Amino acid sequence: MRSVIVTGGSRGIGRAVVARFAADGAKVYFTYHHHEEAAVETSCACGAIAVRCPQSDAAAIAGVVDRVTSEMGRVDVLVNNAGISRDQYLMMMPPEDWDRVIDTNLNGVYRWCKAVSRPMLEARSGAVVTVASVSGLVGIAGQTNYAATKGALIAFSRSLAAELGPKGIRVNTVVPGFIETDMTARMPRQIKQQNLERILLRRFGRAEEVAAAVTFLASADATYIVGQTLVVDGGLSATVTFSR
Repeated sequence: MRSVIVTGGSRGIGRAVVARFAADGAKVYFTYHHHEEAAVETSCACGAIAVRCPQSDAAAIAGVVDRVTSEMGRVDVLVNNAGISRDQYLMMMPPEDWDRVIDTNLNGVYRWCKAVSRPMLEARSGAVVTVASVSGLVGIAGQTNYAATKGALIAFSRSLAAELGPKGIRVNTVVPGFIETDMTARMPRQIKQQNLERILLRRFGRAEEVAAAVTFLASADATYIVGQTLVVDGGLSATVTFSR
């Protein structure tokens, strides 16, 4: 049985990833921070193990990895999904919003990858899949902090793949576009319509579609894929739209 760690697995894309791995027969551990009720619901629905673990706590992260290796013998898959957004135009962005997004989204992934690298290197196998965002590929006003982290994660993953690939560990990135989550549900109707018009498929994606990409990259069907970025955005980043 494969052992899988999914960060930020209580809601949205993370929950869909947890459910997909669990349905495929994996032993899934997922982390959460604030949303305990959602974590309990996900655990009950999927049979996965919920662990409260902030992205900022390196000791807690190491403890989760130690628990998984103790109970399962190894960590087969790490999915870096946890992240936050604090959107605001740069000139009005409080320094603490910049710092918190950078620490959660980018430094948190550093902490997790560092923690799992040793057991994966000892096993000479493993897969790391990091969930970035189309914000790391295209410019979106009001997301300088968020986009900085997501673009950095793409570059980070490629460099980590160069380090770990020769040891049998595959590192890849999934880049979702606009996905039907709590965040998109809160969008004003006009903004939602404007974004839909930029997507070639003319719809937002589903969390399950992103989960399918994540589990594929971690599966035996993707054993020759490493250091790559798989974009799941309905064609949002595929073209440039010009006014006529």
